[in-house]
Amino acid sequence: MRYQAAPHPEFPANLIIQSPPLTYDTRRFGGRPTATLLSVTRVSKRFGGVHALADCTLSVEEGSITGLIGPNGAGKTTLFNVITGLAPADGGEIRLGANRLDGLSPHAIARRGVGRTFQIPRPLSRMTVLENVLLYAHDQPGERLVHVFTAPMRVRVHQQRVRERAHALLASMDLAHLAGAPAATLSGGQKKLLELARALMADPRIILLDEPGAGVNPTLMRSLVETIRALQREGRTFLLIEHDMDLVTELCDPVIVMAQGRKLVEGPFSTVRRDSRVLEAYLGTTA
Repeated sequence: MRYQAAPHPEFPANLIIQSPPLTYDTRRFGGRPTATLLSVTRVSKRFGGVHALADCTLSVEEGSITGLIGPNGAGKTTLFNVITGLAPADGGEIRLGANRLDGLSPHAIARRGVGRTFQIPRPLSRMTVLENVLLYAHDQPGERLVHVFTAPMRVRVHQQRVRERAHALLASMDLAHLAGAPAATLSGGQKKLLELARALMADPRIILLDEPGAGVNPTLMRSLVETIRALQREGRTFLLIEHDMDLVTELCDPVIVMAQGRKLVEGPFSTVRRDSRVLEAYLGTTA
């Protein structure tokens, strides 16, 4: 995307800025895409005497929308927290491509290409919608005071690019008209879309979505589904926790079922829904 820079004494009058694309740049993360993007191997997590994750092993293929389902208490959100570094694993290994993630801090994991949304959105309520998205941009030269004085042109051009990308993301989420509104004024569904826009601003290779459909009205749900599909076509990978089986059916392939802290079964939803082990995990019966 190309646009004319805003008038400023330090900008040439005819300066044209090339906005970065909304698709992620694989070169930033080490080059070629890998068939298996995220791998979790024998990961465990205990809370006192409770084994939230018990030798959990699963993988996510690059370019997929992989569903993660299971009864309450199966360990799904705990797995997200362990992958993103919010809760350290007690054992096992987590890799994103060739990069090992376990043992790293949350911000280091985010820089390696893992984005995350939460079941309950967490915007910075007093900041505008646009400001919430701008905060998630990585590697801004203006964050270093020395660059403000030694390379002001570079800082201003980069700021223009970041703002253009943020506006483009908000437009893709149908939130452009709310860019100047406080985040606190958004509806629950709009906050979900804002969370996705913030995650995309960091240019991740994979995005972990924790119940994106919860509390979203049908109109915004349709917008969210179309947005996720469009992002997948552009090269994004998703791992998605969801209890709405209609949404899982529409979006996810494959589907991973968790129970008691480990993977129970994996495959197309039409297959796993009839698996006797899945019926037993959800209903306590194989009938």
